Amino acid sequence: MTSAGNGWWRQLRRWLWRLLLLWLGLSLLSVLLLRFVNPPYWSWRLARAIDPPAKISQIRHDWRPLSAISHNLQLAVIASEDQRFPEHFGFDFKQINDAIADARKGDGLRGASTISQQTAKNLFMWPSRSFVRKGLEAWFTVLLELCWDKQRILEVYLNVVEFGPGIYGAEAAAEYYFHKPAAKLSSYQSALLAAMLPNPWHYRIAPPSPYMEQRADWITTQMRQLGQITLQKLD
Repeated sequence: MTSAGNGWWRQLRRWLWRLLLLWLGLSLLSVLLLRFVNPPYWSWRLARAIDPPAKISQIRHDWRPLSAISHNLQLAVIASEDQRFPEHFGFDFKQINDAIADARKGDGLRGASTISQQTAKNLFMWPSRSFVRKGLEAWFTVLLELCWDKQRILEVYLNVVEFGPGIYGAEAAAEYYFHKPAAKLSSYQSALLAAMLPNPWHYRIAPPSPYMEQRADWITTQMRQLGQITLQKLD
């Protein structure tokens, strides 16, 4: 390669490093900002607005602090989605290994995403299963765990996650499905909402199908086993 070619390549690498450092700095700054500022919009909601899987008739969203969301729903989401949430640092390697083992046995590949990963996905990612998206999701998951406490992660998750087409967050879901605020949700109502999370565009709880009733019963059992001490571990 000529000296001119070497110079061009060095300049390109220098600019790539600068762009990478700028992106890393901006991503860190955004996570630090969201530690204290509730996002009015987030990437997953934007992606749904641009390209929804089906028609959305209305958008519902009302932000509530964690103190205004029923302990039942907080515990139901942990019981359903990530029972080791208080202990892990963003990634539950035991669940990942179990999912891989199940896939090798022919049981199909199931998700093993933690609440931290799902929060990162909702805030910063787009609907996709690419390795690029998973890599970026992992980076933002690490930042969330470094910059936020567990209560903030759970609070943001419960305020941005989908509970149906156009229904975002616990308050909107509680009002839409049960005509009550999120602070007043019962244990079983909370379990029904948590049961929707794997596929909120497909599952229905008004009225719940036999599968959803069975799923909600399993979640309430897990809630009793975990107990309120699980929420105390988040402090």
